[in-house]
Amino acid sequence: MTKRMALGKGLDALIPDAFDLEDGSGRFYQCPVEAIEPNPYQPRLDFSDGDLETMAQSIREKGILTPLLVAKTKSGYQLIAGERRWRAAQRAGLERVPVVIRDAAGAELLELALLENIHRKDLNVVEEALAYRRMIEELGETQETISKKVGKDRSSVANIIRILSLPQTMQKDVVEGRLSAGHARVLAGIKNAAAQNRIRDLIVSKGLSVRQAESLARSVTSGKSHIMAPDSDAVYFRSLADQMKRSLGTKVEILRKSKGGRVIIHYFSNEELDRLIQRLS
Repeated sequence: MTKRMALGKGLDALIPDAFDLEDGSGRFYQCPVEAIEPNPYQPRLDFSDGDLETMAQSIREKGILTPLLVAKTKSGYQLIAGERRWRAAQRAGLERVPVVIRDAAGAELLELALLENIHRKDLNVVEEALAYRRMIEELGETQETISKKVGKDRSSVANIIRILSLPQTMQKDVVEGRLSAGHARVLAGIKNAAAQNRIRDLIVSKGLSVRQAESLARSVTSGKSHIMAPDSDAVYFRSLADQMKRSLGTKVEILRKSKGGRVIIHYFSNEELDRLIQRLS
């Protein structure tokens, strides 16, 4: 008897309490590697050679500790979850891998593949956003139903999907690690394309934190920042001063010179000075 997936739980929830395994020898079936084909619904787009080689080395030393989840097909088996392990097992030279067989096809196969990868945090945020969009377009899900299935609030799901509004070049920045998921969410909220590109460049070139990028984005949307001015250093240091102002709760100035500079922290009473000293010490 096939169980529906227990939402928000991961691989253990996908493994029924009992299986009629093909070799009848135990809980898992040792399946020939060549009998398994990849999942066409696989949401993961990025398979790093370095990560696969590291996993292959671990498999050579310890074997595969978590079984692959597969569905039976006419020609063999199709992966539901575990494609990285399957690829790494081939690199490691394994002839057989442990699998659990699940009776699934079509829409359920897509849902299981998407939810399992999301739960295991195997996806970068762009892949996660694409997975959510596929669930909406191909499975008829809503942001609300997705949020319940993945254990996130609806606004988080909406913010992740909004990352797909970024230009492909910025999505590539996220996939390749030049921008974090937090940076991507900040950039997705900027409507002006020129300002969006300029802030992206500052994040990458200056190493802006997400909080600094948020401060800069707020300045742009409020019209207080000349983000397109050529002096990008001025923009950068202004964002730093704004961040310190919010952190310390008082006016902060950063005065630059050709070498070094000064940070001026304003206070307006002895009590406030005591508070600042305690905060900074």
